[in-house]
Amino acid sequence: MAGSFITVACPDCENEQTIFEKAASEVACAVCGHTLATPTGGKAIIEGEVTDVVEAR
Repeated sequence: MAGSFITVACPDCENEQTIFEKAASEVACAVCGHTLATPTGGKAIIEGEVTDVVEAR
């Protein structure tokens, strides 16, 4: 599989946001601006709790 989308809970405001697990750019929370994902060249470093994995078929 090339990658999955995941739902991450922001550690600051508890907002849940769906992001790509192999993000190529920094992903910020849409509510408070906290960094949720930092790119690494592979799977991103996720800050916050992963609450769901969205599987595409």
